[in-house]
Amino acid sequence: MSTGHPNSMIPRLIADIGGTNARFALIAGDATQPYAERVLPCADFPDPVAAIEHYLVQVNAPRPLEAAIAIATPITGDRIKMTNHVWSFSIEKTRQRLGLKRLLMLNDFTALAMSLPYLRPEELHQVGSGQPLPGTPIALIGPGTGLGMSGLVPAGDRWIPLQGEGGHATFSPGDDREIEILRVIRRQYSHVSTERLVSGMGLVNLYQAIALLEGTEAQFLTPPDITERGRNGTCPLCLEALQTFCGILGTAAGNLVLALGATAGVYIGGGIVPRLGDFFDASPFRQRFEQKGRFSVYLAAVPSYVIRSKYPALIGAAQAFTTY
Repeated sequence: MSTGHPNSMIPRLIADIGGTNARFALIAGDATQPYAERVLPCADFPDPVAAIEHYLVQVNAPRPLEAAIAIATPITGDRIKMTNHVWSFSIEKTRQRLGLKRLLMLNDFTALAMSLPYLRPEELHQVGSGQPLPGTPIALIGPGTGLGMSGLVPAGDRWIPLQGEGGHATFSPGDDREIEILRVIRRQYSHVSTERLVSGMGLVNLYQAIALLEGTEAQFLTPPDITERGRNGTCPLCLEALQTFCGILGTAAGNLVLALGATAGVYIGGGIVPRLGDFFDASPFRQRFEQKGRFSVYLAAVPSYVIRSKYPALIGAAQAFTTY
């Protein structure tokens, strides 16, 4: 990780703000390679301006005049209200408070999608078989604090990134056990989205629902607790929760590929799956991804990749200065 900065030009600020952490970096002029990366907990700051000011002091950088910020919420106007965090702010007032000439705001998974053509082979891990079909759309899905979805659509010699909120589409169970789980979770939520099961909070929801179905009192476990106990097999309830999580993610990824015609592949980002390692490879993900009846052969030919780049959405945010 670089801590210095080129002194020959004023840097641009790039950021990737999720429901839990905010990642910041700088790029030099028209370059797209981030440097001076830092990760700050969102909960430590009242708003993004405070977090950005703290970051700039940390890295002792010249004050940027332009910024591109990817954030985990829909961008529909000047007012931003985060889905999985308390920050709510005006884009224009944020620009003014930071003294920026230009402030670009984009959905975090739109930025992540924009990074995909620039990721190196060693930053990707293929799960299952399949080969990309060039010149066709790319799908992107990723569970973290929430569940993000996006994609890239080819348009001549460039890609058009999508901004969507597919993680909030209604969850559809894939087997009898998931029907039972859905019945339990519906007692808490009038609308059960896929995000309610495939995210950090989704792991907790799954664990608690499975414990209830098994007649066992659920412990107070965090998503990392459930992940660790599931991976090492020390807790059967956590193991089932984690396997169910992976299976539902596979179904959702297959649905997204079918919706976009994304035969160039599906990429899996977010903060959870890259940490699962070999567990994810052996999980029900790929089997459920391909399990689409008459279209199982179609999906078996589509590759799936886990993104292992450290800050991929920052790479995508850097592209925003030339894309928008």
